Amino acid sequence: MEDVDCVVVGAGVVGLAIARALALPGREVLILEAEGAIGTGTSSRNSEVIHAGIYYPAGSLMAKLCVTGKQQLYRYCTERGLPHRNCGKLIVATSPQELEVLPAIAARAAANGVGDLRQISADEALNLEPALSATGALLSPSTGIIDSHALMTSLLGDAESAGALVAFRSPILAGRVTEAGIEIEVGGEAPMRLRARTLVNAAGHGAPALARSLAGMPQDQVPQAYFAKGSYFSMTGRTPFSRLIYPVPVKGGLGIHLTLDLAGQARFGPDVEWVDGLDYEVDPARAESFYRGIRRYYPGLPDGSLIPAYSGIRPKIVPPEIASQDFVIQGLETHGVPGLINLFGIESPGLTACLAIGDHVRDLATISGR
Repeated sequence: MEDVDCVVVGAGVVGLAIARALALPGREVLILEAEGAIGTGTSSRNSEVIHAGIYYPAGSLMAKLCVTGKQQLYRYCTERGLPHRNCGKLIVATSPQELEVLPAIAARAAANGVGDLRQISADEALNLEPALSATGALLSPSTGIIDSHALMTSLLGDAESAGALVAFRSPILAGRVTEAGIEIEVGGEAPMRLRARTLVNAAGHGAPALARSLAGMPQDQVPQAYFAKGSYFSMTGRTPFSRLIYPVPVKGGLGIHLTLDLAGQARFGPDVEWVDGLDYEVDPARAESFYRGIRRYYPGLPDGSLIPAYSGIRPKIVPPEIASQDFVIQGLETHGVPGLINLFGIESPGLTACLAIGDHVRDLATISGR
């Protein structure tokens, strides 16, 4: 049995940010990743958007960590020369009914500390984006895009420079809470038994299953896992837009929006499809509903221009009839287990909030009982 100060389970963007935050002050950190590389799950299957913090309930962890994390992320990318762009976005109303929703969205954003969001007229929106069809819009200047893999590579580099180690293909097979620490059995190419003073469960989709497998973890504190799949389609040809275009939000997601990659290529998505597990195939037949949704704000979308791209699956901890959730970050005060920190339901805006989540977990670890 080998003793380790901190074990972080999961080498997605959030796990890497946490490992970095723990390692920089000098703590010993081991990152365990079940797959063979960093960021193979949710972290590499999203829109790569730096979110402003507009939609989340005031006072929620999502709101607080997104707004703080956005500022940290822009600063981090600028200091390190990481690929990103502060391109801005429009939230577009395409009917009188949707136009009436915009003030409520703006009010929620203001309550979250997003002070630069403003409502603009249809004419102003068309002056910014001539290919748009709109009855009005909200302009978000602080929304941007980022190269998520470059970010994760940088976070890992920071953690390793501070002494952290990473072990790939190292799934946790079992674990138990003891007075001396949290003991885990690690499988893979180099099986080992470890006892961690602090164990951070940042396993994404696998976080509820991992928490449930730890003997001594109160089972009533472990949420049920649900899976909300979102498919993306790429657009062939040159896009006429220079900003991200979002419709008014729908239940379970933000609607089929237009995002740009750093090369200026347009992609659309995600939609919302509740599924039973991790199935990343994109059904080409879903393009029909994409065309309908997109043409509400981009009527000039050419026939045959959408090509299946990829899909991601949101790590939900609420069922479809609820859909909306908050981040859940549990420490000693929640479950009573010294040294254990669980992260559940870290979906969008987890990428934007990653640095703030790292700081939050680092601070939580100092009062976690070990």
